Amino acid sequence: MDWRTEWHDFEGVAYLNAAAQAPMPRAAIRAVEDALEWKKFPHRMPDEAYFEIPHRVRTSLARLIGGAVDEIALTTGAGGGLQAVAHDLAWRPGDEVLIARGEFPAHFATWMPLAATGQLTVRVVEPRDRFVAAEDFLGQIGPRTRLVSASLVRFDDGALLDAPRVAAACHAVGAYLLLDVSQCAGAVPMDVTALGADFLVCAGYKWLLGPYGTGFLWARAELIEEMRVGPFGWMALDGAAEFHKLTHCDWKPVRGARRWDAPEVASFLNLAATDASLAFLLRVGVGTVAAHCARLVAHLVERLPPDKCVLASPADAAARGPYVCIAAHSSEDTTALYQRLRAADVIVSLREGALRVAPHLYNSEQDIERLLAVAAG
Repeated sequence: MDWRTEWHDFEGVAYLNAAAQAPMPRAAIRAVEDALEWKKFPHRMPDEAYFEIPHRVRTSLARLIGGAVDEIALTTGAGGGLQAVAHDLAWRPGDEVLIARGEFPAHFATWMPLAATGQLTVRVVEPRDRFVAAEDFLGQIGPRTRLVSASLVRFDDGALLDAPRVAAACHAVGAYLLLDVSQCAGAVPMDVTALGADFLVCAGYKWLLGPYGTGFLWARAELIEEMRVGPFGWMALDGAAEFHKLTHCDWKPVRGARRWDAPEVASFLNLAATDASLAFLLRVGVGTVAAHCARLVAHLVERLPPDKCVLASPADAAARGPYVCIAAHSSEDTTALYQRLRAADVIVSLREGALRVAPHLYNSEQDIERLLAVAAG
């Protein structure tokens, strides 16, 4: 099937950058246009919009990751989920959080301020080889470890973490595993039970095909009620849907993860698009996305000109996520190649001295060939 028709025309551009900002499909654009009508004519807006759309989004996300609806909070991105966990875990003296070197900055921006105030200790895990692996964490997890904060797929090189092994090591010492799945949720099949994680955080504007400023937090059900209850949005009040008697609410949050929803969670424009994009992904099937991306990435890796470029991701396809990183033979040449690609309307990301090539259903082998032609020039 030609999935490209599900998106608007790319104006001659080979867009290979889903890992940065994924374009929203036509269905999501139509949903935004419908939501705009609500603000143009607010008398058409049903009261159910405040709660029904968030519920549909939660339901779709639960299907996508194999979790329960009540375990999912709707956030403005991975950072919102990280901050919720950081705020509401009851930290104990001497607790340690482990983060790998080169992790996405949201992790450091969350945990380092708590370390600066003495609430916990942050230890930065150094990889023993080129790519961060489960073994690097296993060698550092100990009795003081309270949480490992890691990306399931790294943003800088696409390396895939063996999460079940890290989760087992965490649980053996009473620690938790928090996984950032921003670079794979929606692009690879995922089951939270098999991963063994305690928390997932995710941005919604990449492989979930949603707008910027969307995302989710998943928390294991038995942990939610053990965590502290901090300030929460009024829409998470038990009984908040009863607009005619809001002051009679019990002033307690509903059970489950909704206490961590972003305030004013029913952000109509963002959530309408997210709802439509998730419905599209579930209709297509994440396995379809994964297989298509894997085929295009394999084509790129097989035809990469060795005299011009090298692989900057794990060579084993099973050890990386839905995209691949490449580099020229020097950082200067890599930057120059990035600039040549942009001039040729081939769009990738320049990250940490490498080019991140992230295709999606709207891409074809012709897009990969355009990239290869520039790389070989």
